[in-house]
Amino acid sequence: MLRTSGAWTFLLPGFAARQPFAMLTIGIVLLVQHTTGSYGSAGAVAAFTGVSMALFAPQSGKLADRFGQRAVLVPGVLVHTVSVSALTALALADAPLWVLFAAAVPTGASVPQVGPMVRSRWAAKLEGSPLMSTAAAFESVTDEFTFVVGPVLATALCTGVHPAAGLIAEASLTLAGGLLFAAQRGTQPAHGYAAGAHARVERVSALSVPGVRVLAVAFLGIGSVFGGMQVSLTAFTEEIGQPGMNGLLYGLFAAGNMLAGLAVGAIAWKSGPRHRLVLGYAGLTVAASLLWSVHSVALLGALGLVVGLCIAPALISGYTLVESLVPASARTEAFTWLTGAVALGQAAAVTVSGRLADGYGASAGFLVPLAGTALALTTLVALRSRLAPRPAGRTVARGVGHRVPVTVD
Repeated sequence: MLRTSGAWTFLLPGFAARQPFAMLTIGIVLLVQHTTGSYGSAGAVAAFTGVSMALFAPQSGKLADRFGQRAVLVPGVLVHTVSVSALTALALADAPLWVLFAAAVPTGASVPQVGPMVRSRWAAKLEGSPLMSTAAAFESVTDEFTFVVGPVLATALCTGVHPAAGLIAEASLTLAGGLLFAAQRGTQPAHGYAAGAHARVERVSALSVPGVRVLAVAFLGIGSVFGGMQVSLTAFTEEIGQPGMNGLLYGLFAAGNMLAGLAVGAIAWKSGPRHRLVLGYAGLTVAASLLWSVHSVALLGALGLVVGLCIAPALISGYTLVESLVPASARTEAFTWLTGAVALGQAAAVTVSGRLADGYGASAGFLVPLAGTALALTTLVALRSRLAPRPAGRTVARGVGHRVPVTVD
């Protein structure tokens, strides 16, 4: 897979550009909790950011499919840098909570969708190839590596340097990495206007594909695990008087996801991604059901590792299914719907976990991943028939295809 022509030209810049994404939520939680003294308030501000990203990310993907990735990414990176800087300054100035909510909206809306853009480039390069599953696993490993490094780095900066240092670093890395990735024009997929006058169609959303809607619901549950773990682990380490352990515990959780991703990508699977998705989600729900009952750092670290091991198979299988469910002309949008669903689930989990941690302690916050995964698994099992590959020749675009004129005797 790594020998695919042109792969390294977008892999390395893509890794640099997505690194800050894992720093944003935890950076907001740590800064706002420092300035307000409330995990509930911190979680609510982070939730506004996540909801905003979930709502705007698919629109960003749709625009990238239509106008090209660079045209969307460059202005988005600039707006995000300014928005994060404004949110940081307002939090340090002890601005009212509603002002922080208002600042969180453009911060989330402008989050660069680099992960879906990289996945879309892989899909264009590996159209119809069995290596697509390997690429999905590789991207999951890359994502989880950022979730190993990002929260640890943000926590270290916020606790060891300054409470705002995590968000300042996030904004700086987003600006540099995003512009570097946007400069790689040679590997970006053909966009709507690149097909020429003979391929004009009226495009509709990738969300019109039933399987994408089912996957979006499933990915809400995965988001609930990410959000619930971030807030609850932070609250847990504060309760026991060891806040510096937060980055380590979350790093173990993300490391489990990364290791499972490596295994999934290395195995030649005989079962299809739909079957693997259901099994992976069932394992994730069982593992999440044990989190609330653990009160030891060592046991929580071990269980967090297991939860991480269960996330990767479900996440990778879902992204792999997109290639068979959605035509190339709408894949960036489809990937952003899934990424947005994770962000939306994370936002809801951050809010609810923060309230539960404030009122009942850190253990109560761990109930959120259990509830989120159980609900998503129920939906996934009930609607799994909608994840069958689309029939050949069908698309999510509607309109009139124009034939190229030929000379006839």
